[in-house]
Amino acid sequence: MILNKKIAASFLLSGAIGFVGLSSFKGNQHPYHSQDRWVAPAWADTLVSPYHDEPLTLANGEELFGLYCASCHGETGYGDGAAGGALGQKPANFHDSLVKKQSNGALFWKMSNGKGNMPPFQDVFTAEQRWQLVAYLRKLSVTE
Repeated sequence: MILNKKIAASFLLSGAIGFVGLSSFKGNQHPYHSQDRWVAPAWADTLVSPYHDEPLTLANGEELFGLYCASCHGETGYGDGAAGGALGQKPANFHDSLVKKQSNGALFWKMSNGKGNMPPFQDVFTAEQRWQLVAYLRKLSVTE
């Protein structure tokens, strides 16, 4: 019984130390994150989709967007989805000029790696599916 109490106490102590260490860590200190904007690394601009923007590509991207993205980014991509409203930071508005100016590779990189409330989709979607989403986001951003 005494051994179990010692083990439990050491777990509590190490947990408290870990919590203090984590709470003092400032998240988003990644070199590609800034307080105001989420910036992809410069090399992401060199990423180019190996897939053609054909009707099936856009249809698949639209389906994925509706299932996985619209709840936060909104049905039309204005960052006004119901789930996104509950987050601490507003999701991206794909009609915003700052988003439109980003390269397809930067969008692909961000979608793959995630940040904060935006989950990384690298292990969820194939590369082809992520490129389909990028193609759909481009189509979505030109429609009002």
